[in-house]
Amino acid sequence: MRIATWNVNSVNARLERVLEWFESAAPDVAVLQEIKCVDEKFPTEAFERLGYNVAVHGQKTYNGVAMLSKFPMEDVRKGLPFLHDDEVDEQARYIEAVIAAPTPFRMVGIYLPNGNPVDTEKFDYKLAWMRRLHAHAQGLLALEEPLAIAGDYNVIPEVEDVANPEAWVNDALFRLESRGAFRALKNLGLTDAYMQVDGAPGGYTFWDYQAGAWPRNLGIRIDHLLLSPQAADKLAGVVIHRDERDKEKPSDHVPVVAELNL
Repeated sequence: MRIATWNVNSVNARLERVLEWFESAAPDVAVLQEIKCVDEKFPTEAFERLGYNVAVHGQKTYNGVAMLSKFPMEDVRKGLPFLHDDEVDEQARYIEAVIAAPTPFRMVGIYLPNGNPVDTEKFDYKLAWMRRLHAHAQGLLALEEPLAIAGDYNVIPEVEDVANPEAWVNDALFRLESRGAFRALKNLGLTDAYMQVDGAPGGYTFWDYQAGAWPRNLGIRIDHLLLSPQAADKLAGVVIHRDERDKEKPSDHVPVVAELNL
């Protein structure tokens, strides 16, 4: 079972490139972030022709997430639950479903807020969103089932996950508050798939479009797959498809694929 995450940075603007990758890599389940379109504008038929069931939680121009599965999806949830009933979140950043494979498992796709600039309400929103994710993940882990929480976390966990740490010290992605919240999430009992099977420095998943970041390999690792114990026990490998960054009109992120022996 191959599960994937990819921030495509506008699915319609890069549709040809994205479909080429899906035909080649053929993940069984994938979550996409930053699709940048409402549900009705998502190219559902193009993915259905490749054999995927499609669930979309979209938003005009910004954000948006989608889940594609070769198996039926059940109990689809769009939007991260709130800690209080009176809260409202207009940003489309969370999708969840039970994948009805021969061995069923729960797949979550997230697009965690960026949080910059750190001296604004955007950073407060990021940390509040992470608290909501922590609370919901705690409930999902109590189900004791195979679970993957995959996506663009917009968090650089450790110094080894960034080529030039000094350049990111005051960035929301590398602030101690963000890294601490990510560590607290893992401490619930989640395993960072890449760190379990590889963990070598330089496993970057994002290179900015500016300042020659890609040719200079000034990358960061911010796209993660966190697994419950029941999924981590079945983890066979993780591949970062960094070649996608070198193609024409690429996303600034690349796909990350985990293989589970489910």
